[in-house]
Amino acid sequence: MPRPLNILFISSEVEPFAKTGGLADVSGALPQTIRQLGHEIRVMLPRYGSINERKARLHDMIRMKEIDIPVGERSFPASVKSSFIANPQVKVQVYLLDNSTLFGRPGLYVHPETKKDFPDNDARFTFFNRGILEVLKKLGWQPDIIHCNDWPTGLVPAYLKTLYKNDPFYKETKTVFTIHNMAYQGTFPHRSFAQTGLPAEQDAESGVIAWGNLNFLKAGLVHADALTTVSEKYAQEIRSSDEYGCGLQALLEKRKHDLTGILNGVDYSVWDPSADELIPQRYDARAMDLKVENKKILLDRLGLPFDERVPVIGIISRLADQKGFDLIGDVLDEMIALKVQLVVLGTGEKKYHDLFEKATKKYPRNIGISLTFNEELAHLIEAGSDMFLMPSRYEPCGLNQIYSLRYGTVPVVRATGGLDDTIEEYHASAGTGTGFKFARYESSEMLKALGRAVKAWGDQNGWRKLMKNGMAKDFSWEASARKYIQLYRSLARK
Repeated sequence: MPRPLNILFISSEVEPFAKTGGLADVSGALPQTIRQLGHEIRVMLPRYGSINERKARLHDMIRMKEIDIPVGERSFPASVKSSFIANPQVKVQVYLLDNSTLFGRPGLYVHPETKKDFPDNDARFTFFNRGILEVLKKLGWQPDIIHCNDWPTGLVPAYLKTLYKNDPFYKETKTVFTIHNMAYQGTFPHRSFAQTGLPAEQDAESGVIAWGNLNFLKAGLVHADALTTVSEKYAQEIRSSDEYGCGLQALLEKRKHDLTGILNGVDYSVWDPSADELIPQRYDARAMDLKVENKKILLDRLGLPFDERVPVIGIISRLADQKGFDLIGDVLDEMIALKVQLVVLGTGEKKYHDLFEKATKKYPRNIGISLTFNEELAHLIEAGSDMFLMPSRYEPCGLNQIYSLRYGTVPVVRATGGLDDTIEEYHASAGTGTGFKFARYESSEMLKALGRAVKAWGDQNGWRKLMKNGMAKDFSWEASARKYIQLYRSLARK
């Protein structure tokens, strides 16, 4: 019987401590599943000012001034708080690396009022990356694997291959670097390189520099022992073109044998209509008629009339070009002409706020919006909509389409990344499939897919079969966690 592994999982955001998006959900759920499978896994993230000490049940692990972290010519004192991610089955220890000058402010990466990146993000995350490796030595806990996630952790593999290369503490430690979104690379001016303390040979395009700038993501891609991304299709796409690889596709192609696509899972303890405490009426595949009660309440909440002959299309998203809102803007009138109602939850680019605010005035009976983020309303949209639209230009994995399946809310998606991997085209004659897809990134193609969905909705017997197909799918974390463990073991043997 192989011994349990020691794994440190590092991320810039972890549910329930700090969250801006799906990375936090992954970073909260995956470690719990790996722990349930018998491995010692611990999690580390920055201690942001927005994390309430009492609510998060933080206690001191390493006090301030016990450890100093060099950042260029300066050094910053660090302290470490400790807490747990817990469910009824397991507890996962969490370390929060703290320096109030760098992290004791509202917001994770951007100022909450100006919406602009903090100008010292280079120093903040250099401190975090270097601090992780110093803290582990102080704690005396040696990981077999350090699992890094996205650009805010990209310097850790670079440090282990350079500054800490001959450190006996890290002699057996290997790194896994997971790409959640190639578009966010942690790019900083060339002068930021001096803050990293990396050796001079890394100050090159063969090292951690890309297009003349320091690039945290590239540092991870070059130096990690193994690379993963969050769906099999996205692993192919990011090697194939500049559109998906964002300029780093040649590097990814060079490392293709080290790159694995492992689909994200979802946490069904949070996203399951039979047990969801945030929806008015719980239901499952044996009681699907109860779903319509959620639909009525959803429409009432957004000021729309209920009509049993009209399907509701839900959208929960960041309002940005990447998410396909340019396509929606092109054909919004034609979408409404399909005799549908549209409910939208999210925030983002001003042009899309303006688009939907104008559209609600034009179609007050057809379009309901909430240009904010509200967790309860997100659950109600999943439970109350008939369809869920995700026409993304690219989507590394996507989670809402998977949530939608469990809620009997049929996805209409672009065939890209994880959307293509998780949704199967519906064929009415055979009664197979779970949703509707379109391939070319064109508004006319999206409109055709919506047209197919609305036509299928007209056959309620077939639609119920389609709903049940989706509700039967299992995208829980265990299958994904086992693939990660297999990868960890292959590295630990090398």
